[in-house]
Amino acid sequence: MIVSYNKAYVGDVLLVQLSTEAIVKTVLEKHGDLVLLKEESTGEVKGFNLFNASKYMQIEQQGNVEITEELVAAIDAAIAKNGATLNLDVDLTPKFVVGLVEEKEKHPNADKLNICKVNVGDEILQIVCGAPNVEAGQKVVVAKVGAVMPSGMLIKDAELRGVPSSGMICSARELAIPNAPQVKGILVLEDDAVEGTPFQA
Repeated sequence: MIVSYNKAYVGDVLLVQLSTEAIVKTVLEKHGDLVLLKEESTGEVKGFNLFNASKYMQIEQQGNVEITEELVAAIDAAIAKNGATLNLDVDLTPKFVVGLVEEKEKHPNADKLNICKVNVGDEILQIVCGAPNVEAGQKVVVAKVGAVMPSGMLIKDAELRGVPSSGMICSARELAIPNAPQVKGILVLEDDAVEGTPFQA
């Protein structure tokens, strides 16, 4: 689930995306302040807009909104109050975590890409990385599949030059860390950072 809110430019509307797949043909279903966005061919709800959002919850953030248990509970309550039935299957696990680069090998089809095996605590992810400074043994910041970058980009499973990649090893600039150096290269963390733990900029 991706949630965004920008009162100054969009108005008092909470925009919620439930699927990373674009809607081929949209059907709108209105329930009071709630408008469901459905795929015509399947009836699947791919997203919804909640108008007069501040009536249902307090939102301090502008742009992408952090998904918390409190936010999900408030959205659930707003859906019910508007007489709609919608089951929100929300993954609340951290999407930006510390990773340990366990292996690095050259991409067979691209000189500037490397294939990395990155330990993120509960699993090993294969991530194709183009940063010139990535090396085995480094502690890094990993944006897992489902993460929304500060730029608004959604991290999805991908295939780069024929090699599957799940997630992204991040630079300080991509993480929008204040005063981050404007250079190519991933952010390398201190050795005592623990893989799998949430990363806080």
